[in-house]
Amino acid sequence: MFDIKNIVRANILVMKPYSSARDEFKGEASIFIDANENNLGSLATNQNFNRYPDPYQRKLKEKIAPLKEVDANQIFLGNGSDEAIDLLIRLVCKPGSDEVLSFSPTYGMYDVSANLNDVALRQIRLDENFQVQLNKLQGQIHANTKIIFLCSPNNPTGNLLNPQSIEYILKIFNGLVVIDEAYIDFADQPSWITRLGEFPNLVVMQTFSKAWGLAALRLGMAFASPEIINFLNKIKPPYNINEATQLLALEALERADQLNGMVSEIKRGRAYLQDTLPKLAQVKKVYPSNANFMLVEVTDANKIYGYLLDKGIVVRNRTTQPGCSNCLRITVGTQAENEKLIQVLENFSD
Repeated sequence: MFDIKNIVRANILVMKPYSSARDEFKGEASIFIDANENNLGSLATNQNFNRYPDPYQRKLKEKIAPLKEVDANQIFLGNGSDEAIDLLIRLVCKPGSDEVLSFSPTYGMYDVSANLNDVALRQIRLDENFQVQLNKLQGQIHANTKIIFLCSPNNPTGNLLNPQSIEYILKIFNGLVVIDEAYIDFADQPSWITRLGEFPNLVVMQTFSKAWGLAALRLGMAFASPEIINFLNKIKPPYNINEATQLLALEALERADQLNGMVSEIKRGRAYLQDTLPKLAQVKKVYPSNANFMLVEVTDANKIYGYLLDKGIVVRNRTTQPGCSNCLRITVGTQAENEKLIQVLENFSD
């Protein structure tokens, strides 16, 4: 049976977390002279900005919990999903000896965070359809493998990973299985959040950056057992989510009923591009997508990327990624932006 305490680094098990002034205070008060804040107020428009934010973002989690059908104590909020990735590696991986595993091509921050923490990253190639090759897992999971990262829908390929493959990994691996669902709002499959009760080693990451349109706020979410969340809270910086981000996220959550409309519009734009791009002479293949972007194989990615830049259109050149030779990653824009992209590409000539 998986127990998070069996893989948490020994020094973290015994460490005493930093205790902020707001951690130590409970209840109501009218005078706050405990945290060396500026009690005259703030030069910003909102006077709350002179106070440190709630270190555990309680109001925000109370709003998110019913939306995701979890308890508030199953939610960790980070400075983007990148903070959760970094903290999870720091939580269970000993620098210089432990390792994590991912499937390439995929999101680059797993590699960056592993390197920053002096943790080896073992990568297994996805197959030609960008699916996990379970037979390639044999001999790749070692005693010092502590985390397996799975991005679904995957970035940069846009596809959902086979749920049977993910379930198999959850059952056979006695470390953390982290499923990165940054793009799940655009997919036609339930979130793995619904399976948290079945798998104590499961961590699901989501974000406010994509469907919610809050990329500038840098607010990521991780969902897991209360035990795992408690450890993440133990090692995070004391005030990792600032007050402005918390207030604006609460404002967005008040408009949660508008989310499906935005997602539907983006899906319509995705369908338009998936239907129109293959008709262009320089497009060889448009890969299926469950995200708000698509991977597009073209005749010459470097040349077309440069051409689009000259026309003021920025896409992502992914031709150096494994299995992505001559591929561009194109995000769904507004309908006007999508039509402009097609028009510009129609005028491209080798």
